[in-house]
Amino acid sequence: MSKTITLRLDDDTYSRIKDAAEGDRRTISNYIEYATLNYLEEESFVSESEMEYILKDPELMESLQKGLQEVEDGDYEIIK
Repeated sequence: MSKTITLRLDDDTYSRIKDAAEGDRRTISNYIEYATLNYLEEESFVSESEMEYILKDPELMESLQKGLQEVEDGDYEIIK
């Protein structure tokens, strides 16, 4: 179900979003939804180079494994 929100923007930001929406032949509302989802998608995943860096860092890997074990042991609750 769609939700309606109110968003307060300064004139410059509104103008930039409006121009971008027109450039993509979208409504402003649709463009804001599209841009937000695109941003969230990009921020939710790491690139191959970032993953390589993570996997090569033994301290980070140990910390991640410890955190995973704590979640599996029920010490923490993952909230979605």
